[in-house]
Amino acid sequence: MSSSLLPLTSSFTGQPAIKARTNQTQGFRVSCNNAPQDHTDKKLILPDPQKLVLPSVDRRNLLVGLGGLTAANFASLQSAGAAPITAPDITSICKDASAGIRNQDAAVRTRKCCPPSLGKTIKPFVFPKEKTVRMRWPAHAGTKEQVEKYRAAIQAMRDLPEDHPHSFNSQAKIHCAYCNGGYTQVESNFPNIDIQIHNSWLFFPFHRWYLYFYERILGKLINDPTFALPYWKWDEPKGMPIPEMFVAEKINGQANPLYDGYRNAAHVQERLVDLDYDGTDKDIPDQTQVACNLSTVYRDLVRNGVDTISFFGGEYVAGDSPVANNDPSVGSVESGSHTAVHRWVGDPTQPNGEDMGNFYSAGYDPSFYIHHSNVDRMWKLWKELGKEYPGHVEPTEPDWLNASYVFYDENEDLVRVYNKDSVDLSKLKYNFIENSKEVFPWRSSRPARRRKSSQVATTAVVKTVDQVKFPVRLNEILKVSVKRPAVNRSDDDKAKANEVLLIKGIKYDSGKFVKFDVFVNDKLKDGEVTTPCDPEYAGGFAQIPHSDMKNMFMLSSARFGLNELLEDTNTEGDEYATVTLVPRTGCEDLTVGKISIELVPILKT
Repeated sequence: MSSSLLPLTSSFTGQPAIKARTNQTQGFRVSCNNAPQDHTDKKLILPDPQKLVLPSVDRRNLLVGLGGLTAANFASLQSAGAAPITAPDITSICKDASAGIRNQDAAVRTRKCCPPSLGKTIKPFVFPKEKTVRMRWPAHAGTKEQVEKYRAAIQAMRDLPEDHPHSFNSQAKIHCAYCNGGYTQVESNFPNIDIQIHNSWLFFPFHRWYLYFYERILGKLINDPTFALPYWKWDEPKGMPIPEMFVAEKINGQANPLYDGYRNAAHVQERLVDLDYDGTDKDIPDQTQVACNLSTVYRDLVRNGVDTISFFGGEYVAGDSPVANNDPSVGSVESGSHTAVHRWVGDPTQPNGEDMGNFYSAGYDPSFYIHHSNVDRMWKLWKELGKEYPGHVEPTEPDWLNASYVFYDENEDLVRVYNKDSVDLSKLKYNFIENSKEVFPWRSSRPARRRKSSQVATTAVVKTVDQVKFPVRLNEILKVSVKRPAVNRSDDDKAKANEVLLIKGIKYDSGKFVKFDVFVNDKLKDGEVTTPCDPEYAGGFAQIPHSDMKNMFMLSSARFGLNELLEDTNTEGDEYATVTLVPRTGCEDLTVGKISIELVPILKT
């Protein structure tokens, strides 16, 4: 039996915690980084005598202890304290990438990820004026014309000089620079703290902007203002294999511009993607894999994407270190299907999992862009579910709305874009082709309710979280009993608040791929095995490498919705929930700081 489907039976012993190395804040300058409505790049900086230099001070604690302030000054400081992540001038302030590239000497792609400089100043973003809406199409069902145009556009990009901002390599390096330590928070006066656009609420908007310009650049290269990217529709059974147009190394005797040599060879030929991939291929029939994939999408968008933080990820603002980022949470899609596809496509025989298996190299595989095109679509679908599930709304905090990045646009101009301008696809003039008659198969893929006849009463003694000394090392299966805030909640209760499992203080070696799975209220009879396809499976926590240093530990947390899980496991009346964490890969020195269950109010729009 595959290790991915281990029985959930094990004893547990606590282990000493691993001490994290953290970056120290070098200083704090009060600045008004809120983006003005005209999106200019100007900032209001207090005069030098009024600058506050407070070494090692978290901006959230800035106002604590500042007595004697007038109401006006206090309000002014509150405004100044709002500090969204602000990318610098990417052509003048950039450094070689290193984070996430553990084996740098053997790296197959360059670490020099800085974009070329054309000596241009940054312009404010202007929404496109054209009336045409670019319609992204499912990669497995593209017409001959769509596929040929796409190949021609990628080939035109590959034919550009490497130092051109629109070249294939320059576009690939964007992901490397923003994800592997190319830029710092110098614009917010934290020059020694890197910017990282993963594992937080920046994940979705950054990648949306990245693909927005990538798509428009490709269209301009072939002089087609209607050009649209395909998307890898891995949420539909027919779209689950890697799209055929990416597989062949040559087409009619010529190099296929969509081919990449650094892919998992075992997964390329007629294999279904595993949206819960943990580094090990599951020995299950295709029909079961399809069902598990659909359940994963349902879990990412519905059961675990229950609120803004659970879907987008936790807060990440200026002054936060990517290594010790105040224990943020990673979003449901990012930690789930997104990371699984990256690792499933990447070549495990390469020193750093190149290409898709590592952030620094992922952009060199054309499949990266169609994968993220579908990840971007997940945001749209999740938002549309708000009609049925209240709380599906983008963040409204100024630190999210005014976070900004800099890209080269299709005219080779440097443009600063803001999160707040990414939320409305109609303004960005693109959308996704869907079958209007289709009921998305994942919508009916809620895991089947567990038959009571297959469950038995728990007889083993399971320690409560109060009896466990945290942090706990996850070098073996961990099973704990967690008190719930309420039992047998009514439909009205559930309409007011979601019951959420919180796993906090996850400290892991950021130089390697890690994954563990979470099961709740497993009560199967002896001989029956709970798998990631079953209702007891809450979800998983997975991370792609982020650091080049051995034993460089990062902090994160995970959130899992319990409303439906408790219904489907017939355990709504249980006072305690049995939570089981199953290490899958890279968890030998991973520790967990806290496990709890809370009621999270549902925000009404």
